[in-house]
Amino acid sequence: MPSYVQSIVAEGLCKSYGGHHAIRDLSFSVNRGEVVGFLGPNGAGKSTTMQILTGLLEATSGEAYVAGYAVARNPAAVKRAIGYMPENNPLPEEMRVREYLRHRARLKGLDRRTTRSRVEEVLDLCDLQRKAARKLIRSLSKGFRQRVGIADAIIGRPEVTILDEPTIGLDPHQVLVMRRLVERIREHTTILLSSHILAEVEISCDRVLILSQGRLVAAGTPTELRREFIRNHRYIAEVRGESAALRREVAAVHAELAVTRVGEPDEDGFYSAEIECPLAEDFAEPLLQRLHACPALRLRALARRQPSLEDIFLAATKRSWELEMNGSVTQTAQSGSAA
Repeated sequence: MPSYVQSIVAEGLCKSYGGHHAIRDLSFSVNRGEVVGFLGPNGAGKSTTMQILTGLLEATSGEAYVAGYAVARNPAAVKRAIGYMPENNPLPEEMRVREYLRHRARLKGLDRRTTRSRVEEVLDLCDLQRKAARKLIRSLSKGFRQRVGIADAIIGRPEVTILDEPTIGLDPHQVLVMRRLVERIREHTTILLSSHILAEVEISCDRVLILSQGRLVAAGTPTELRREFIRNHRYIAEVRGESAALRREVAAVHAELAVTRVGEPDEDGFYSAEIECPLAEDFAEPLLQRLHACPALRLRALARRQPSLEDIFLAATKRSWELEMNGSVTQTAQSGSAA
């Protein structure tokens, strides 16, 4: 059995439906107390993996462990140790919020006294106490419904909480509220969070796992993944003057530097230009000195652009598609040669 330092461990998980492989040889771990983003394009295998971890779906092969328990051999123990909010978050429309949470607490094995106190705790933690506790669920906004779903997931004090698209369909203000809620509950549980809002994942999560075509294609902190997948540096310069002069001065700093985009000038004549460098070396200081000294240009600002999690996501999934296609082409060519 894996060390209990790891709240989640997946070892060689596979799930097949006929000839289709939803996930293939999937291995990863999540340490206790971490918030880990679980990302991938639609159909990458995220929901399948989460359903296997919760015991709702049986793996074709491989092992999954949650809170030290083997999911396949100890499903009851895993269900007690895990809280799960599915993407669609089905809720009973005709129940009131407090009533529903009491019902769910009893289903999860809490006694009457513990149920009463725990329901009040999660109502307060999820900021449902004042505005929603007595309301019918059907009358709640999407944001409040998501809060009820999270309250349901954590009411049993789970070791692990899995949140599948908790921010789906929310407006920017509600997304911010959900981010704060994740920050609150992370003190009490390990979180595996799936979301398509990558900026929120980058803010809320300690590490990121990226799936593509059923395989794990990237794992690490955003900083680690930037080093692995984003080789180019980009600089944004705000400049006034001929773009030809800018291109000439940039190339004079280093032959590998190139101006890749020039925007429209503003009312003061300044435009934004993107400068790309395929090398690991940082050229911010020599660029600043060169552009500032050029009499044909006036430099207002120069900043290095930090690649976003979206950039990493696109690079990682693109690489996996290219490897898959190259493998398919090679296999086809070998089959053709054998024939």
